[in-house]
Amino acid sequence: MPQRWPLHLLLFVLTCGTTFLVGGPSFAAALMVILLSHEMGHYLQARRYGVPATLPFFIPLPLPPFGTMGAVIRMNQLGADRRVLFDIGVTGPLAGLALAVPLTLWGLAHSMVIPLDSPEVGLELGDSLLMQAMVRLVVGLVPEGHDVLLHPVAFAGWAGLFVTALNLLPIGQLDGGHVAYAILGRARARRLALAALAGFILVAVFVSPIWTVMAVLVLVMGPGHPPTADDTVPLGRVRRWVGYAALLFCVLSFPPDPFRFH
Repeated sequence: MPQRWPLHLLLFVLTCGTTFLVGGPSFAAALMVILLSHEMGHYLQARRYGVPATLPFFIPLPLPPFGTMGAVIRMNQLGADRRVLFDIGVTGPLAGLALAVPLTLWGLAHSMVIPLDSPEVGLELGDSLLMQAMVRLVVGLVPEGHDVLLHPVAFAGWAGLFVTALNLLPIGQLDGGHVAYAILGRARARRLALAALAGFILVAVFVSPIWTVMAVLVLVMGPGHPPTADDTVPLGRVRRWVGYAALLFCVLSFPPDPFRFH
């Protein structure tokens, strides 16, 4: 697949700029390295298996909260079998998490606990179960009426965990859809996708309308996953457990109410 080097580089530089404008240098550097690691995980695995793929297309967006809509790569998966699909799908999230988790922990160690009525409080972030555990581990028990003012690196880590959770939704051709198809098979993966889609729509309707746009995109994309070139290739026990862990991570790191503005 031909690479459009000038376009890839331009989008990368622009996204560095928009994330810098939104969150400053520490935030931009941490978030960009997490996103780059995620997409390069997909890309390098695709190259390893000879699957045609492009370099990442970063999407600049000079607006809060992140300054970007992430990044994507294009792949031609027609020749990929079940094991190849799994390896490509799961490596991106794992590579991103390998940086997002330690960066979040480091950032939390440099964050402050402040009263909720402080002028510094502007955007209150909803916590996932994983984020709550990391805050308790690093910061300790946050007193009533207080919150953690995240260091820019911790905010970038939160964003990285957030993006990874979205990618691991077991729906369609998201990373989680690839993983679920590979470890569960076509029929069970489709049932899981329908259940996840229904839950996602309920969250959008009853918890946070912020999810409405994402719910519409998922509906347009569809819950199904096309068959691979060979669905009979065995995965092995290790890959299966890695896949289950990846789907569990989606649950643990998904914040039902991610943003509350003051």
